[in-house]
Amino acid sequence: MDIDIALVVGGLLVGFVVGLTGMGGGALMTPMLIFVFKIDPLVAVSSDVVASLFMKPAGAIVHLRRKTVNLQLVLWLCIGSVPAAFCGALLIQKLPFGDSLDDALKIVIGCALLLAAAGLVVRAVLQMTRGRTPTGEGPAVPTAPDVVVRRAATVILGAVAGLLVGMTSVGAGSIIIVILLLMYPALKASQVVGTDLVQAIPLVAAASVGHLLYGDFSLGLTVSLLIGAIPGAWAGAQVSSRAPGGIIRRALAILLLASGLKLIGAPTWFVFAAALAALVLGNVIWFYVRRSLAAAAADKTSAPDPNGPSTP
Repeated sequence: MDIDIALVVGGLLVGFVVGLTGMGGGALMTPMLIFVFKIDPLVAVSSDVVASLFMKPAGAIVHLRRKTVNLQLVLWLCIGSVPAAFCGALLIQKLPFGDSLDDALKIVIGCALLLAAAGLVVRAVLQMTRGRTPTGEGPAVPTAPDVVVRRAATVILGAVAGLLVGMTSVGAGSIIIVILLLMYPALKASQVVGTDLVQAIPLVAAASVGHLLYGDFSLGLTVSLLIGAIPGAWAGAQVSSRAPGGIIRRALAILLLASGLKLIGAPTWFVFAAALAALVLGNVIWFYVRRSLAAAAADKTSAPDPNGPSTP
């Protein structure tokens, strides 16, 4: 079994992003393997899923120690995601694509990446408007507010994410984090990331079993990725449990957009044009929203306190 240093470096970078944001594992790893290392799509998905099983705990342990995990949400997410993830790994082998499986899988992965990019944008907007934080996310404070768990909706969310992960290795963080922010606005961003990383362990374990049985797993490829990904995820989680990560999410959204468009067959010129447009328009909108939030905060600060002492 040969260790590929380039894969080790790639795993390190992806692992850091996963630990930092709770997103980007399959969304970055799978297209990296397909485009950069020219790995067969099914091999890339199977190996990435198994690698994630060992990468996720490195970040999850940090969040558990910092108490930025909601264990009730983890339970109900797993009730839906674990069986769905196993079924997804089986389903991708049973779909009637025949020799065109690789092309079909690229399209499915591409659509998942576009969904992930949209999720990142929605997440940034939610953080900016709800938290009044122009950078897209406030500092992570290890608190544990009580939340009323919406069990049925949470199980359905887990099932959808699990199915997508089982089929493409993309989607756990991308879908779950964004929807959790919408469903449970009382949770801090750090708690959403921590909850996602912990629930992803049994989810990815179920998907891994499915891919080991029905997929096209490569031991050498997976080990090379893990050598870099495990310390990378640990380092990223150390940062995310204490500090904001808004800037890297904006860069990640553009990267996911470009990768998704390329995988679904968009011409190269269109991919570059879309990425450039997202970069320019995204920053224009970000500066506008930032200025609006700063102005609103200034108005609120300068407004007289209605409960203050009255003047004679």
